[in-house]
Amino acid sequence: MGFVVEPDEAQEWIAADVRNAEVLFPYLNGEDLNSRPDSSSSRWVIDFNDWDEARAARYRLPYKRAAELVRPERQRKKPDGSYVLRNPLPERWWQYAEKRPAMRNAIADLGEVLVLAQVSNTAQPVFIPNGTVPSHKLVVFASDSRALLTCLASSVHYVWARKYSGAMKNDLSYSPSDVFLTLPQPTTTRRMEQIGAVLDEERREIMLRRNLGLTKIYNLVHDSRIVDDKDVERLRAIHVEIDDATVEAYGWDDIQLDHGFHSYRQNERWTVGAAARIEIVDRLLEENLRRAGTADQARIGSPSGMTQEGGDRLFN
Repeated sequence: MGFVVEPDEAQEWIAADVRNAEVLFPYLNGEDLNSRPDSSSSRWVIDFNDWDEARAARYRLPYKRAAELVRPERQRKKPDGSYVLRNPLPERWWQYAEKRPAMRNAIADLGEVLVLAQVSNTAQPVFIPNGTVPSHKLVVFASDSRALLTCLASSVHYVWARKYSGAMKNDLSYSPSDVFLTLPQPTTTRRMEQIGAVLDEERREIMLRRNLGLTKIYNLVHDSRIVDDKDVERLRAIHVEIDDATVEAYGWDDIQLDHGFHSYRQNERWTVGAAARIEIVDRLLEENLRRAGTADQARIGSPSGMTQEGGDRLFN
């Protein structure tokens, strides 16, 4: 938290030296993502990335703040004189503990990225501008695809996440390795791209106009007492289309989704019916087995024993 700066102070630092804008960025956490109507950050953060200390020190005010608040914490010592924290934290105290270089490289050429609050009852992905620094409680998907937004906003993804992620109280605690990396994604379609764009644009407009964040707007969506609200009815209809487009992409047009208000994990939600949820999970498991078998056959058939092109991507 020693890196975190209030917005007014960040602007003062930039006014004092315009170069400070090179190391000050909006800092987004899960609470901001789900509670603010524009899903924007409420604070800023000092980010020296992987720079050496001499380069970081050129930015006097941000460096001074980190030296005052971060260095003492990072360089605490045990009675024997050794550092309390693991290497390289004490030696490179001006850098984040986890800089996530792979993530930074993956999103470098994107104007925006998809993010999801790791702990949330809403469990809805949102696009944010690249250049925002995500907290460790946000899951970042290196994509600006509206089709991927459709997939991740769908009931298919939600029931898979509920099955393979943990929970905090009754909120989903999303595990990317257990959910996203094991979800056999469908081949994306134009319909998925189109309805993903509709969700992004219309949901954003409704939230801003009504001054409601993701959590509050979806509380209305999932409340069966809300019956004469055009915005809520529109969001429900969009999510029906999201689910229809997703199951169509899998080739599962025969599943009766039975959208409506259903009891799910001790909550009432606007979602697909219980039978549809069971069928979706069963078919996803079957699809994983099918793809695993295809990958095994590709390895066997390859003269070098290596997987043929695309075969090593078991879970797209």
